[in-house]
Amino acid sequence: MEFIVNHPPGRAVDLGCGTGTNVVTLAQHGWAVNGIDFAPRAIQIAKRKARLAGVHATLSVGDVTSLQQLQATFDLALDIGCFHGIQDPEAYLSSLERVLAPAGYWLMYGFFKASRDEVGPGLEPVTLDLIGSHGFLLRSRVDGTDKHDRPSAWFLYQRPA
Repeated sequence: MEFIVNHPPGRAVDLGCGTGTNVVTLAQHGWAVNGIDFAPRAIQIAKRKARLAGVHATLSVGDVTSLQQLQATFDLALDIGCFHGIQDPEAYLSSLERVLAPAGYWLMYGFFKASRDEVGPGLEPVTLDLIGSHGFLLRSRVDGTDKHDRPSAWFLYQRPA
């Protein structure tokens, strides 16, 4: 919400949008929004939520590591809990570079792995280094814990102009 309040609306994409709660919130605040998720059922629910809220959003089933269905560029890419579970972060970041407008923002939330040996989703230092190697500039980071008391953080990155 802090980002929405402090930035004028533009074009946004919610990567791993799930059932569309954040898509609806962005649309209600004037953003032109696309939502993408790999789960067809989640997209069905998101479409219903948008319709019931009286907002327009483009919602589609897709792979966030390719984003082939997106031809436009976006001022904001929102990712709440998707990136930390991606098997191919390199492909995700390359796709993000293609669809994020120059000077566009990537607002990402993720939790961290407890250790290098932990299996499953979670951010690791090497993954965060990979983000920087793609040229994304870290503008802010707010650390905290998620609902399971795992270390987590909100990251705001910006693509160079």
